[in-house]
Amino acid sequence: MMSYPLTLTHFFERSRRLFARKTIATRVPGGPLFRYTYGEFAERTMRLAGALAALGVRRGDRVATFGWNSHRHLELYWAVPLSGAILHTLNIRLSAHDLTYIINHAGDSIIFADASLLPLLAAFRDALPTVRRIVVMPDGAGAVGSSGAAASVEDVAYEALVAGAEPVSGWPELRETDAAGMCYTSGTTGHPKGVVYTHRAMFLHCLAEAMADQFGISEDDRILHIVPMFHANSWCLPFTAVMVGADQVFAGPNPQPRDICQLIQAEKVTFTGAVPTVWIAVKELCEKEGFDISSLRTIAIGGSAAPKSLQQAYAKNFGVQMSHAWGMTEMTPLGTVTRLKSYMGDWPEEKKYDVFARVGYPSVGVDARIVDDSGKELAWDGVGMGELQVRGPWVVASYYDNAESADRFTADGWFRTGDVATIDAEGYVQITDRTKDLIKSGGEWVSSVDVENMIMAHPKVLEAAVIAVPHPKWVERPLACVVPKPGCVIEPAEIIDFLRSKLARWALPDEIEIIDAVPKTSVGKFDKKVLRERYKNWKPRDATANA
Repeated sequence: MMSYPLTLTHFFERSRRLFARKTIATRVPGGPLFRYTYGEFAERTMRLAGALAALGVRRGDRVATFGWNSHRHLELYWAVPLSGAILHTLNIRLSAHDLTYIINHAGDSIIFADASLLPLLAAFRDALPTVRRIVVMPDGAGAVGSSGAAASVEDVAYEALVAGAEPVSGWPELRETDAAGMCYTSGTTGHPKGVVYTHRAMFLHCLAEAMADQFGISEDDRILHIVPMFHANSWCLPFTAVMVGADQVFAGPNPQPRDICQLIQAEKVTFTGAVPTVWIAVKELCEKEGFDISSLRTIAIGGSAAPKSLQQAYAKNFGVQMSHAWGMTEMTPLGTVTRLKSYMGDWPEEKKYDVFARVGYPSVGVDARIVDDSGKELAWDGVGMGELQVRGPWVVASYYDNAESADRFTADGWFRTGDVATIDAEGYVQITDRTKDLIKSGGEWVSSVDVENMIMAHPKVLEAAVIAVPHPKWVERPLACVVPKPGCVIEPAEIIDFLRSKLARWALPDEIEIIDAVPKTSVGKFDKKVLRERYKNWKPRDATANA
């Protein structure tokens, strides 16, 4: 067989030649979508690569982005790694402290930043000694002739840079083991950790993501990018979309549920994805105002567990099937996807949704196992619960310049995910919790995820998060923090009564706290560490509860 390095260059050239007429669009607040073709995208990307060379970017340099989802961000997704540099997407929602650490640890040389985000960078710009230039991307619509005001003499405007650049005539020969991109985890303890993706890892990941048994991405699709491009490569969907030539729509700055509904309806979007909190809000808006989202063939849902009740509501009310997935920044990020097997099609609805409520079986290219505290591998029986460990060609082998994290990898070469799970006889994975979120009460394990999903099936509940709180007798007990739906009033006793027949007595929350909103992380997941801090001094009203 020929020596054919698995690099992203092949996908870009394939798309440039085969799909020049397909379209890419970006939502522009207050105006119509900006839209251009794949052919124009390819020409601008090659100009951008020429501009990178003129700025002195060399092979192996880290080039950072600090921006929303847009066509310009997509141009950087390709121009940087195809030039032999490393694309480093910065999470715009992290603290100045974390961002300063991440940029300096990565050694970023240039930052491409949206003009609206420059004030965030300005707060710590002087603490970034490796950054020699900031390129300002405009918030306006036009791809040509727009300008973003430079923040200082050292900064330049993106559009002027691209317009004045000589496009590259070809791409350098790259090794498939060369680094293409990097992301940092938004870890809850210690410094964020860097994950470096090779061309080979991303190439294989895109092929798997496009498989019919995964997300089935094809040229026919119209993909709406909601997952932030700074988070795990936007689940790698912008790369897969270019590979197959799918039409793409970028959600633009700070998209709200109404923006998402309008884009799906107007653009006849067929595929999109986001964390469950987004789809809870979209569901409420669609039910209230009647947005038509029936063009969607699939909603990929990840980041945290999607309640079965939410999935059933989308299927029943909108004719849209959700596709549960699980993965991590450390996995590029795809690990599992939920699809029914062929012989499950005639199963009763409730039994099928028991499957959909799981996060699926491992993707081709991903091996999975669960182990107990002693490291013994557990059976796939749907009962044994242990730490989920994975390995594969797009799974991290080590963190970037971080020797302290060696304990995340086993002696026999598996990555320790930190998730606790069961795997049933069919191979479907059920994430029961993060190791740090499990509740151990009187020697019994309580899955906060299971209790949350049950609570969110209550017709008056919008969101629910369950945390462990100290207890004088049982060491820990579950406390449920519940957000009512708008216009609803709910009493704690209603939730307890709703759960009583569904949970063992020791898993039933002692108390229900009604709150205005569940705190969210930078990528929209429930931020339980904030709730744990809020209730760290919590005292049970009835110390004999569940005695």
